[in-house]
Amino acid sequence: MGNENIVIASTETHTNDAVHGSHTVDVPPSQVFPTLLGTLGEHRELTFFHYHIVDLPVILYDKENGLDFYANIEKMQEAGKYTLSTTHKIVKTNKPNESPTLDLSVTSLVCFQWLAMLILLVAFFRAGRRAKKNPISAPKGIQNLLETIIVFLRDDVVVPNIPDKKVAYKLLPYFVSLFVFILLMNLFGLIPGGHTATGALGTTAGLAITALFVINGTAIRQIGLKNWLKHLLGGAPWYLFFIMVPIEIISIFTKPFALTVRLFANMTAGHVVLLSLVGLIFYLKTLAMAVVAVPFSIFMYALELLVAFLQAFIFTILTAVFTGLAIGEHSEHAEHH
Repeated sequence: MGNENIVIASTETHTNDAVHGSHTVDVPPSQVFPTLLGTLGEHRELTFFHYHIVDLPVILYDKENGLDFYANIEKMQEAGKYTLSTTHKIVKTNKPNESPTLDLSVTSLVCFQWLAMLILLVAFFRAGRRAKKNPISAPKGIQNLLETIIVFLRDDVVVPNIPDKKVAYKLLPYFVSLFVFILLMNLFGLIPGGHTATGALGTTAGLAITALFVINGTAIRQIGLKNWLKHLLGGAPWYLFFIMVPIEIISIFTKPFALTVRLFANMTAGHVVLLSLVGLIFYLKTLAMAVVAVPFSIFMYALELLVAFLQAFIFTILTAVFTGLAIGEHSEHAEHH
């Protein structure tokens, strides 16, 4: 069995001759798990299972070569400036150890983020138009769903954790958008053939950076920049600034870092377990393994569905808690000074 090969439909571009899409390759048992787990990353083509839909554009900026736009990876390689390394990373052709300064390419995960944005824009537009048209009628359909989410976040997440009710209501649209956007991206990963955009550090980091600006921007607006800077002393005497200021600055960035890693790790872990269970079937090639792996996979899938909702809620409520704490802490320090 160790020398036998299995056939797996791959959505990854593995060679320069196969940059245009899906293909079927013989994968030895030792490469089963790397091949399956490789589908979790970003791809430079949009696929549905092993069916190729469209090649995605490559946009690169480099101090040496300037800004370059290519229709796909093949066009990029034909131009000669860049090529794919053995690890499928874009590098300079004349300097294989160097990557471009900035990669702004559209990837599969970016497409799913855009899809989530489009669905939410259409959903909220339709719900809002229906609410304006019939303001006194009972909500139904998508309007009822969105109003339920809004009321839940308002009464159980935002208002209880942000002490100033006026501020809480101003920030409510942000928290609603944050929750539904994360939730939709999480759910996309559970659709057969879909991808989880929150399984990429870039996505979760971007969400955490917006939270960083909301948390500290709200605090500065509430108490003023001067009092916010005084807060960096943490209530200690001014001559201890060289100790307290670095500690407070680290604490400011620790919160969004924790949000980034928590969402990324939780959304990736479940997919890794699911693919590992599937990989065991191909690796061992026994009916007994399939009998064991399939029920566990169904259980993990149900657990992943719960995690999709839970992680969207946790990210949203922690951002609200951090915002409330920032306002409260800064207010206390302002009064003390």
